[in-house]
Amino acid sequence: MNDLAGKHIVLGLTGGIACFKAAELCRALVKAGATVQVVMTAAAEHFITPVTMQALSNRPVYGSQWDAREPNNMPHINLSRAADAILIAPASADFMAKLLHGRADELLSLMCLARPMDTVPLIVAPAMNREMWANPATQRNVALLKADGILVLDVGQGDQACGETGDGRMLEADEILDDLIAFFTPKLLAGQRLLVTAGPTYEAIDPVRGITNLSSGKMGFAIARAAREAGAEVTLVAGPVSLPTPRGVTRINVKSARDMLGAVLSCVDQATVFVATAAVADWRPAIAADQKIKKDGSGDTPTLHFIENPDILATVAQSPRGQRGASGEPGGLYCVGFAAESHDLLAHATAKRLRKGVPLLVGNIGPATFGQDDNALLLVDAHGATEVPRAPKLELARRLIANIAQRTLGSGQKS
Repeated sequence: MNDLAGKHIVLGLTGGIACFKAAELCRALVKAGATVQVVMTAAAEHFITPVTMQALSNRPVYGSQWDAREPNNMPHINLSRAADAILIAPASADFMAKLLHGRADELLSLMCLARPMDTVPLIVAPAMNREMWANPATQRNVALLKADGILVLDVGQGDQACGETGDGRMLEADEILDDLIAFFTPKLLAGQRLLVTAGPTYEAIDPVRGITNLSSGKMGFAIARAAREAGAEVTLVAGPVSLPTPRGVTRINVKSARDMLGAVLSCVDQATVFVATAAVADWRPAIAADQKIKKDGSGDTPTLHFIENPDILATVAQSPRGQRGASGEPGGLYCVGFAAESHDLLAHATAKRLRKGVPLLVGNIGPATFGQDDNALLLVDAHGATEVPRAPKLELARRLIANIAQRTLGSGQKS
């Protein structure tokens, strides 16, 4: 997806072994649709060559404020004025200190100082040894840079080039890309707190067998990511899936339907929107065997008795806050349900919305979407149904989040 189409990013590299990640980051930015202008300090050139960055960005690399390619000999002005954002990755401890004090003794720091602050945001991705990162001087600098309106990204944790282990690694390229996409996304859900369920549940028959379904969790994880991009505080209650947690999202792992209900009830009082994407098992074995049920060669099969699982969506939607949310009252919880059907989608989704008591129900054909990277949706509310054509799940999630934002802002109309 061209999430950064039309954006022009100045990518600044300072001295540090994390420059090798900047190569991958540059390529990722270009693949996301951005144009990238690389500016390097002299120290950065000790770790990666301008030739490499030129090949990846398809643009000449700048490194000197005296570059004769600029007719007015003012690359610090020209490059900063053309940018939608300046991203310093890696940002060394020394360069961050220079930014704080307004030092401008080479092109990159001069460009950062000369940027129009109201229109060209500055984003830095720190990279340094764990002791350098933990040093009070660095932490003071980070706090003051943030106070100056500069976005300082998190650091990673793990093995470092020096052989030590701890905080201070530069984030991976995909993490920085996610943060940059989120930065440019309109904050339609600023101040909102979303609770999302995703994936299947697993109901044990015995210690090695169970009942589950084919839900991959991809749609719910995409919704969690899209909500975070839109400025919401997001908690994701995930069934047994192996998907990576979206950036900035709090994740709670559960297994059974009862586990999921307990996790939801522990978080729902703080939420303003509840999106029940999970494909929760309707039934569970009445008794789960303590030991593996073994066949004895007789040809007889064990008899399983089932009982109904709790209805998580109905429990939340029919609570006092859920009912206030459905009627648009202040302080209510806006509930969105999902219905994965095998046939007669409109009829089943319409009936389910009324049965659950939710203002919005999202329907899809389960066999056509489980495990897939794309999907088609049917949005069903009190006014009728709206088809959303098949598209990548992240694109659908962003459209759904925009739709939810419009509804929760009080318009009450379909988007």
